[in-house]
Amino acid sequence: MKFATYKDGSRDGQLLVVSRDLTTAHFATGIADTLQQVLDDWNFLSPQLQDLYDQLNAERARHPFPFDPMQCMAPLPRAYQWADGSAFINHVELVRKARNAEVPASFYTDPLMYQGGSDDFLGPCDDVVVPSESMGIDFEAEIAVITGDVKMGTTPEQALDGIRLMMLANDVSLRNLIPAELAKGFGFFQSKPATAFSPVAITLDELGDAWDKGRVNLTLQSTWNDRRVGMCDAGPEMTFHFGQLIAHICKTRNVRAGSIVGSGTVSNKDWAKGYSCIAEKRCIETIQDGQPKTEFMRFGDTIRIEMKNKAGQSLFGAIEQAIAEPTP
Repeated sequence: MKFATYKDGSRDGQLLVVSRDLTTAHFATGIADTLQQVLDDWNFLSPQLQDLYDQLNAERARHPFPFDPMQCMAPLPRAYQWADGSAFINHVELVRKARNAEVPASFYTDPLMYQGGSDDFLGPCDDVVVPSESMGIDFEAEIAVITGDVKMGTTPEQALDGIRLMMLANDVSLRNLIPAELAKGFGFFQSKPATAFSPVAITLDELGDAWDKGRVNLTLQSTWNDRRVGMCDAGPEMTFHFGQLIAHICKTRNVRAGSIVGSGTVSNKDWAKGYSCIAEKRCIETIQDGQPKTEFMRFGDTIRIEMKNKAGQSLFGAIEQAIAEPTP
């Protein structure tokens, strides 16, 4: 199934079922009003939504209409939890190598993770509003899952059963604010503004054989100012799969339905595949030339993040955003 949430003036929007080819949609009214309702009562509501989805794809739905990503909020406009990992250890290795630092051995056995703000997500086409260009504006192309209830102590293999949906993320970072925040010892806060998510969240069966025990064997595409800068493989080099990331949270507490867990920046050892964040490109330049050359984003810059299936069809729709100044 594929779900989206349309803007309707409320905080949580209106739930839609979207066709497999992302061309048409149907309001889920009568079954559920919001995606959180579905996550809270998945076993009862998801079969009804599956029927609607099948009818929509067979062109038998009663009131379909053209799907417009511009009208979308994030699929889950606000969540009980947004926990973002750093599952691609190559990203960590590059950052450390660029400053001549070793990667601690524990980083290969215990995932890094931070807890971001989950009260105010951006829609896929909403502007990224930042107070100043001097903050070091960067995109981060990621994949993320939305969970059902997962109990404390759940194993990584069991945790995979707790995944309900998947989507793409732009985990915006303000790079020039990060060093001072990390120096305080409490981690990211102001350096991590609102995160954006793809127009559509999908069930894992939509991935077909690309879903491989917690990893997605597909390419994540990043296009900055209409120039393709990243064609990164999201599966093989994911050091910690999604089951391991969820189990990491579950070590000391329960995870509740409506929690979002991110992969961190998708990163590959082969530099020819490009990059999923500007910071990584700057690290590569530092390693090669002794200093970075690529500047961070400016007001008016655009970023597009998308993933296609093996047939070349967009799975989640695209995140398409512009960097903007605050309105006076």
